[in-house]
Amino acid sequence: MTAKPKSKPLKKTLPLLILAGPGLLYFLINSYFPMFGVFIAFKDVNYAKGIFGSDWIGFKNFTFLFQTSDAWIMTRNTLLYNLTFIALGTVVSIIIAILMSELLNKLYSKLFMTGLILPNLISMIVLSLLVFAFLNADSGFVNHSILRPLGIPEINWYSEAKYWPYLLVLIQIWKTAGYGSIVYFASIAGIDKSIYESAKIDGAGKLKQIRMITLPLLKPTIIVLVLMSMGRIFNSDFGLFYQVPMNSGALYSATQTIDTYVYRALMQLNDIGMSAAAGLYQSLVGFALVLTVNAIVKKVNPENALF
Repeated sequence: MTAKPKSKPLKKTLPLLILAGPGLLYFLINSYFPMFGVFIAFKDVNYAKGIFGSDWIGFKNFTFLFQTSDAWIMTRNTLLYNLTFIALGTVVSIIIAILMSELLNKLYSKLFMTGLILPNLISMIVLSLLVFAFLNADSGFVNHSILRPLGIPEINWYSEAKYWPYLLVLIQIWKTAGYGSIVYFASIAGIDKSIYESAKIDGAGKLKQIRMITLPLLKPTIIVLVLMSMGRIFNSDFGLFYQVPMNSGALYSATQTIDTYVYRALMQLNDIGMSAAAGLYQSLVGFALVLTVNAIVKKVNPENALF
């Protein structure tokens, strides 16, 4: 007879459960409990009857997103902006992480990292005022201090939609790239330094080390983060597209996304059923995209798939 091994699973896992408790509670309250309200998307909510007593109208709320001439514009903008943010954001974040990893002085590395993360801590309201200070047609820094001294015609930035795709991408990358580089920087820090030393002995320079060692070892991290980003490709940063352009009607062709359109429409219609339908639509499409991209990754390289 062999003695059964003594196991105390609760005692061993209790500290981990306590540590994960706040995060789990956050996800339960903000992500899982609200899923029970999905049925609101299929109802004509009447406050007098209550949510459960309101009339069931099927898919009529979903036609709200597609019965307007702006449907193509807002869908196009949402997709193209997010694809650009994912692609450029990933590239810039990796470049920043690699450059930071090459700083041998830890003090300088921490100072630069702090400076790069700082833009992510600025609220969109403050950022919109900073952008307005630069682009204001009358006294903005760009018109007053750059274009006017050079003799270049001044631009009314908040009336010219053609400039805003570039401005929004630039603002988004500036705000998020430093914060996004943290995960890549941590992954690079976890790479065995002996691999670089061996490559250096074999005559590989810095660029070749990055191309042959750093980037291949970063591939799993890149795939996971891109897959997670794809899940929110139909969601947009409301502050970026609504507050930064100052809700200027002349810019709607370049700044209108699904989120801003629903907000503007609901401010007039006050229909939470339509809002729930838009949220459900975005979530389902995001979920389908994550499954699709993960299936492609799994077929090409199963080891790097998310699940």
